[in-house]
Amino acid sequence: MTKLSVNINKIATLRNARGGNTPDVLKVAVDCEAFGAEGITVHPRPDERHIRYSDVMQLRPLITTEFNIEGYPSRNFMDLVLRVKPHQVTLVPDASDAITSNAGWDTSKHFKLLSEIVEELCNAGIRTSIFVDTEFKDIENAAKLGADRVELYTEPYATMYPNNPEAAVKPFLEAANTARKNGLGVNAGHDLNLNNLAYIHTIIPFLEEVSIGHALISDALYLGLKGTIQAYKNCLK
Repeated sequence: MTKLSVNINKIATLRNARGGNTPDVLKVAVDCEAFGAEGITVHPRPDERHIRYSDVMQLRPLITTEFNIEGYPSRNFMDLVLRVKPHQVTLVPDASDAITSNAGWDTSKHFKLLSEIVEELCNAGIRTSIFVDTEFKDIENAAKLGADRVELYTEPYATMYPNNPEAAVKPFLEAANTARKNGLGVNAGHDLNLNNLAYIHTIIPFLEEVSIGHALISDALYLGLKGTIQAYKNCLK
């Protein structure tokens, strides 16, 4: 069964826009789990424009499902995750000023860096996922690095889906099969929503986890958080 991990960055963005503690990021995370989410994802950035490092520390004892922390493996980020010890760390190649993740790792170019990071996380007992595009070489390298999973960057799928679903999903199915052949679990995330999620899950039913934030929180404005989480889970049945 594919797990739904809710990325709560946008909740923190809303809180930070006004100051104070409304909405309460910690309460929303707990509520997401109560409403059926099988995981919580956060992506603390260096400027802390949404999730803050202090949020991550406070969230850790509250999460009863799975805690996934995404980010570029700077020393500050690594010190944080090694202290918090989440269930999973997803390594992304974002520049410090990136608005959102917009590409996977070139695992050939960054092989040495990633090998050191993956080893550090492995030694700490933390499952490691590497954010990748659909290039076979990047996926094969992820296995050589000792990662446990890859997360497929699905914005290209989401962009093409309205016009040609079959063509949109084809490279992702091939990439997911390549990951499986190399002993890797497969996660997916970025721009997945209520319109395109069920289809990619039907074609790639062995996805371990999807991480969804922006679209899910936006849908919650209309459907409510509980109803939205249930709607996304229905796409994964």
